[in-house]
Amino acid sequence: MAKIMNGNRVVTNEVRLSYANVFTPKSINGGDEKYSVSLIIPKSDTETIALINKAIDQAITDGVSKFGGKKPNKAALKLPLRDGIEKDDEAYEDAYFINCNSKTAPQIVDLNRQPITDETEVYSGCYARVSINFYAFNTNGNKGIACGLGNIQKTRDGESLGGGRVSANDDFGDGEDDFLG
Repeated sequence: MAKIMNGNRVVTNEVRLSYANVFTPKSINGGDEKYSVSLIIPKSDTETIALINKAIDQAITDGVSKFGGKKPNKAALKLPLRDGIEKDDEAYEDAYFINCNSKTAPQIVDLNRQPITDETEVYSGCYARVSINFYAFNTNGNKGIACGLGNIQKTRDGESLGGGRVSANDDFGDGEDDFLG
């Protein structure tokens, strides 16, 4: 069950992870190294979406000082919740998505809240509940609300979105067509 905490922190219902970079921080476009993930949220999950919108509104209110002391029109801001139709990707069909990141490593746990340390267990395509927080930004003329990555609780496996690796056996066969012999 999704929930909101402290006004701007949300724990989602089950979402699908995409572009999961949650064990090792990476630099994007020469920026600071960060942990990051894109959350694919089904449009049918109205509970999570409503809580995210409420947390975004709270972040706008809390961030008035970032916006010159005045509460801006929400439509004038860059917002983190986006329609999956923007992506030309079947995985984002009939869904919203949020890109979130953090300089601090998320805690990653299983359904029993036991740490997951095997990096192959949490991947683009698996399902999880994720804690995220929203905050205002105003840098270089860009104003909006950003999404920070909290913790991840893997709920189940899913089909890999990373294109999946093919085994060497699949590539090279069973040896019957061996061109060397």
